[in-house]
Amino acid sequence: MPDDLHAQPTADVAEAELASEGIAPSENRSSPFVPLRQPIFRAVWFASLASNFGGLVQAVGASWMMASISPSAEMVALVQASTTLPVMLFSLAAGAISDNYDRRRIMLTAQGFMLTVSVGLAACAWLGLITPWLLLSFTFLIGCGTALNNPAWQSSVGDMVPRRDVPAAVTLNSVAFNIARSVGPAIGGAIVAAAGAVAAFVINAFSYIGLITVLARWQPPRIERVLPRETLFIAMGAGVRYVAMSPNIRAVILRAFAFGFGAIVGLALLPLVARDLIRGGPLTYGILLGGVGAGAVAGAFMSARLRRIMSTEALVRSTFIAYAVGILVVASSRTIWMTMPGLFICGACWVLALSTFNATVQLSAPRWVVGRALAIYQMATFGGMALGSWAWGRTALLFGTDRGLELSAIALLIGAALGLRYRLPPLEELNLDPLSRWREPKVAVDIEPRSGPVIVTVEYIIKPEDVVAFLNVMAERRRIRRRDGARHWTLLRDLTDPTLWFERYDSPTWVEYVRQNQRVTQADAEIGERVRALHSGPNPPVVHRMIERQTASLTSAAATAPLAPAAVPKPLGDPSRAG
Repeated sequence: MPDDLHAQPTADVAEAELASEGIAPSENRSSPFVPLRQPIFRAVWFASLASNFGGLVQAVGASWMMASISPSAEMVALVQASTTLPVMLFSLAAGAISDNYDRRRIMLTAQGFMLTVSVGLAACAWLGLITPWLLLSFTFLIGCGTALNNPAWQSSVGDMVPRRDVPAAVTLNSVAFNIARSVGPAIGGAIVAAAGAVAAFVINAFSYIGLITVLARWQPPRIERVLPRETLFIAMGAGVRYVAMSPNIRAVILRAFAFGFGAIVGLALLPLVARDLIRGGPLTYGILLGGVGAGAVAGAFMSARLRRIMSTEALVRSTFIAYAVGILVVASSRTIWMTMPGLFICGACWVLALSTFNATVQLSAPRWVVGRALAIYQMATFGGMALGSWAWGRTALLFGTDRGLELSAIALLIGAALGLRYRLPPLEELNLDPLSRWREPKVAVDIEPRSGPVIVTVEYIIKPEDVVAFLNVMAERRRIRRRDGARHWTLLRDLTDPTLWFERYDSPTWVEYVRQNQRVTQADAEIGERVRALHSGPNPPVVHRMIERQTASLTSAAATAPLAPAAVPKPLGDPSRAG
């Protein structure tokens, strides 16, 4: 189930992006299979289908091997935790790398790493060297590769197909994974039952080869960068800052954490359900996973229709409640025929909830930071999964598998109740393209990209009757400025002229000031227009840009000399906003 987070953005998201460009859905939905006409997408789609199949077979083998070599329910649940924990720990760094480097190379590196680890796991299992902790180490390393691959993979579909075909491509990617999940676990269970877990590990290792070959032959269009790349830690900080200043994304993160914590029980304890409640073997476990996959396929096809007839909050709250009902059915069942409907419900709710969370993040983040926003969302979701896997495994160890399932249902109902306080916003079609109005100003001195700090002041003339409205709109202005990278934002009022107000903020360097102005979106333009409408002066607001200089004992020539010329071949400017 966690692999749903690796899928491309939902078709609804892509349609929202197209709508912002004036493209109607009817213009791009002639056939759901149109993206397969693109050779690179077709090749990646089939290779990903094989890779998804191999990963699911490997997951069956790892979980059942742990159940065979360790009597501890806690250790069995930690198999899921070991694959989700790396995503929580490293997704932000991976998102920053994805937004700043070649995504194809990132995916190749990640796939090659996972291939190497999978070969090592198969070799150790074949030689009989596997211990519970060594098995967890291998699954943790595979999770690390997944964490690196995810953001680049999510952002690459637009490089493979024309923009008008993105919705259909997204749908096909979702279908590919869920096809694999519907049959892969059952086949994996049969493989484990017939040939052992080693065979499952070998199959997974081979499944990477096709995708690596396709990615190695793919030559995506190169994008020339005007600004230098952000350093890793600066890029990570920018992503965290953007999410922290975005109320919509913050609400998603909290609800996604709650859902991941409660819903992961469906995978974490499923080997124990097969072994202890139904009294089955690895084939039974695979069939149960297939039931989850079948539900996921149904959920994927229902999602668009349900979003049209239900609000975002109503849909998510319903998935929490329905998942809890499904888990209670599983907890009370002692036959496979009664357990399967419960797992079917869980699979459908899983896809519906996570696709809605993903869509909300996609619609709330512009392209320059979407990889990092998705990474932070995944960190929250996978963090909940990792904590939940340990918690429900511990509960099952102390009180039994059925009690662990029942308590997770209570946690899911609490997660639904969180919606009373932290409601998800509607899936609005915001235009998050760059505003493209700002031009890099001409300065009287030559500056380098690293020169700074840069202090900016903007002068406004505000009538007394407009002060309250001005303060309200400047609160939103402050959030946008800080979200995009401004520091030490303050609003000042002149003591001798009460109509004169000053907006002041700074950027650490000149290049960061230019980058900040590039980040303003079309959706932010409304705030700027409201501010300018309240300005009552005969001329536009006056903008002052200054660079901080330290006082020191200098010679006259040194004190008056300009800063060193910038050593860049092109102007740093690439428009976005005034001020």
